[in-house]
Amino acid sequence: MMKILHIDDDIELGEMLCEYLRGEGFEAEHCANPIEGLKKLADEQYQLVVLDVMMPQQSGLETLKQIRLKYNTPVLMLTARGDNIDRIVGLELGADDYVPKPCLPREIVARVRAILRRASDSNSAPKQALQLGPLEVQPAKRKVLLHGTEVELTSAEFNLLEVLASHAGQVVSKAALSEQGLGRPLERFDRSIDVHLSSLRNKLNLNSDELPLTLHTIRGQGYQLSLD
Repeated sequence: MMKILHIDDDIELGEMLCEYLRGEGFEAEHCANPIEGLKKLADEQYQLVVLDVMMPQQSGLETLKQIRLKYNTPVLMLTARGDNIDRIVGLELGADDYVPKPCLPREIVARVRAILRRASDSNSAPKQALQLGPLEVQPAKRKVLLHGTEVELTSAEFNLLEVLASHAGQVVSKAALSEQGLGRPLERFDRSIDVHLSSLRNKLNLNSDELPLTLHTIRGQGYQLSLD
């Protein structure tokens, strides 16, 4: 059973969401204190963390920073509706996706399933490693090697890179990247893809003179990963 940790100072919402998640077949645990949530994450193995941004003891963004220092566990952020800054910063810090509050529990569950399904799909059937010059993508192990050295990516970053690498030399639309990489339809004004790919460029040093790899932005069409 998939284990989910929900960190949110809103106890009533936390208990309600966890009860809903349990009814959907997940093992869910709520923690109202982010410091205690980090301790739980260290003591137990969770498949996903649902993390609220606005918390008095310690912000969700600071908590996300600490999570990313040690874990690649997928993180779904809960942000204030209309607060695009928190969303973008959260994605830049390594969140896999976000849901604006207030929202229905079923919307959160849908995002949770999308994140976990994409990871499960990558592990369900053995796939050949994808080799693009010095870059190697290993779908079966969910590992990325650059010049033989492993590069730490978030779950969403890996998913998007796998889609682009499997279509190397071809233009992949943002809609296709969202469907195949994030497991959900592309939403209007959604910048998640752009932020994740910006992080990928930095982590893999793409578009530099040091690598024969380029991640092109094709205006009005999508993205293209190509081997020069």
